[in-house]
Amino acid sequence: MKCPFCGFGDSKVVDSRPDKGGATIRRRRECESCSRRFTTHERVEEILPLVLKKDGRRESFDRQKPISGIQKACEKRPVSIEAIEQMVDRLEVRLQESGEREVPSAVIGEWIMNELHGLDQVAYVRFASVYRSFKDINEFMAELQDLLKK
Repeated sequence: MKCPFCGFGDSKVVDSRPDKGGATIRRRRECESCSRRFTTHERVEEILPLVLKKDGRRESFDRQKPISGIQKACEKRPVSIEAIEQMVDRLEVRLQESGEREVPSAVIGEWIMNELHGLDQVAYVRFASVYRSFKDINEFMAELQDLLKK
């Protein structure tokens, strides 16, 4: 593993343990050149379905994309990065368990909105406003009214 500090190509594992959910292995490493320590996370490479975009393109699922979108929606909200990562972990499991070869991005967006609805309603509205591309204030108000009914 390449050292993030000095760029040296070799490091040794000092400590290794599973994370709380058991989905990843946390490894403490020490650079064999500069002796600084850093942490890596190892996960099983899973084969996830392709994401079918609105314009018809297909692309590989990129975990960073939903994390980034959720983080933007949760900005300045009391939602931890751990909660966001757990949400995306559940999304990945759901995608794998679906058994589908392709999943529309709209389905993924709906899953994320359902998770956000239970986690933080302000983040939910923020995510929905971007995801659903509200054209005017009336559509936005209709979403807020639906939220109040639930």
